[in-house]
Amino acid sequence: MASIEQYEAFVETVERGSLTAAAHHLNRSLQAVSRAIASLEEELGVELIRRTTRRLQTTPTGMVLRERLRAALKDIDDARSEARREAQRIGGLFRISASIHFASRFVVPTAVAFAQRFPEVEIDFVLDDALSHLIEERLDVAIRVGDLGASSLRSRRITQLRRVIVAAPAYLMRHGYPRTPADLSTHPCVIRTIGPEGDAWPFLVDGRLVRIPVKGPLKCNDAAAANAAVLLGAGIGIAPLWQVRQEVDDGQLELLLTDYEPPPTPVSAVWPANVGTPARTRLFIEMLAHRLTGERI
Repeated sequence: MASIEQYEAFVETVERGSLTAAAHHLNRSLQAVSRAIASLEEELGVELIRRTTRRLQTTPTGMVLRERLRAALKDIDDARSEARREAQRIGGLFRISASIHFASRFVVPTAVAFAQRFPEVEIDFVLDDALSHLIEERLDVAIRVGDLGASSLRSRRITQLRRVIVAAPAYLMRHGYPRTPADLSTHPCVIRTIGPEGDAWPFLVDGRLVRIPVKGPLKCNDAAAANAAVLLGAGIGIAPLWQVRQEVDDGQLELLLTDYEPPPTPVSAVWPANVGTPARTRLFIEMLAHRLTGERI
């Protein structure tokens, strides 16, 4: 099927009266314009421009095609211009997805500041700890914690989260301190049934990532509930630092096994792989990345 570039080369050549003028206007080489017209004629099986040593003469078929294509190309050019304007418009419905707890702490405050800066934007949050489907749910951007894996979506890593082992001082007074990850086998641990850790917690041991089995009488499918149980002395827990930073700073929780901490967890912004990134998406991601820069998370 003929391309838009071939149609443009044909119309410009007819209207400007020469291949050279058409090539100059289209910012293409003379050879490229000539090949485009030849390919179009070959595909249609008809002569569109009759070439002589002195000038180019458009055939009757070529004149009819030129009139139809001129209007079509104008519509395409108008559509392109409208798409560019829309991509630069900072307004309209802007749908953001993120996990519930991370959104409350970081994404929502950023979105509120974004909406205050751009009053024509209407924010719609889709907060869910499950991974949302951007296309099906018509999302503009999603903030995802963890490795993305193979994906056709566009993405940008905006920060990373430190994972820590914590326990309440009262618990440690009763049960003592684990000195190595293997010591966790003798401690009750609060197990998160959501997220990648489960009952096998990651650690760096001698430069290698290993998973240490843990067990305990208390399991939670909610991060806040798991952290609350650890704070009450139910056992040792694992958490992103940002979730327990205040309690650590206040002395309500202590960091354990810091020499064995696993690699941090990436946080990425992902958005549909369209031809261009809308300005509002790009600016929101910039604002969120700036907010997270320097955060002890």
